[in-house]
Amino acid sequence: MSTETDLLDFARGPALEAALIILVFGIFWRLVGVLALRRNRDLSEPRVRHAWLGGVKTIFTRMWPRREFRPRILHWEAVSYVFHIGLAVVILGLVPHILLIRDITGLSWPGLPTGVITFAAGVALISLLALLAHRATHPVLRQISNFDDYFSWLLVFTPLLTGLMAYYHLGGRYEDLLALHMLSAELLLAWLPFSKLAHTVLFAFSRGVTGTIYSRRGARI
Repeated sequence: MSTETDLLDFARGPALEAALIILVFGIFWRLVGVLALRRNRDLSEPRVRHAWLGGVKTIFTRMWPRREFRPRILHWEAVSYVFHIGLAVVILGLVPHILLIRDITGLSWPGLPTGVITFAAGVALISLLALLAHRATHPVLRQISNFDDYFSWLLVFTPLLTGLMAYYHLGGRYEDLLALHMLSAELLLAWLPFSKLAHTVLFAFSRGVTGTIYSRRGARI
């Protein structure tokens, strides 16, 4: 068995299993940590009957910036949405990804044409580069950015790039590129729960809790 096949088998087998285990238990650990936080009991009289509805509302209303901030950040908010949509199309629309999800969860759906997938991947890559340049040149973002921000960016960028390289057979043997693509994606899965990328799951909880608390107090958010 060749070294390339060994690496690909490792990526398809033990590395994938380890990444999924770390992802699941890492997310579970983060959720338990958030939900187990001690909070002071709110003894004030509720201003609304069903405050949790305000929490649900906040999850969606905070997906777009408030009117006061739009002139300054609307452009980059749009670029961010373009990236997220492109990434979602690649992850959920590529047939091999769907087959992998089916093997793990039993869920399946029709895939998208490869032309749509490659276009979405290219758009996501360009958006990521634009967002990196913005972070590195913006005087405030540059100051508050840390290792997590840049390493997470790299781990999102690499699977997209290597996936396109494998599809177009650019830069090496297909087996090598596919193994590199899978290993980079698996590293991303393992890193996700312990980084800022955990917002993929935690954003709904943080927004929901915040919205519920302020809704209970009668605040409009």
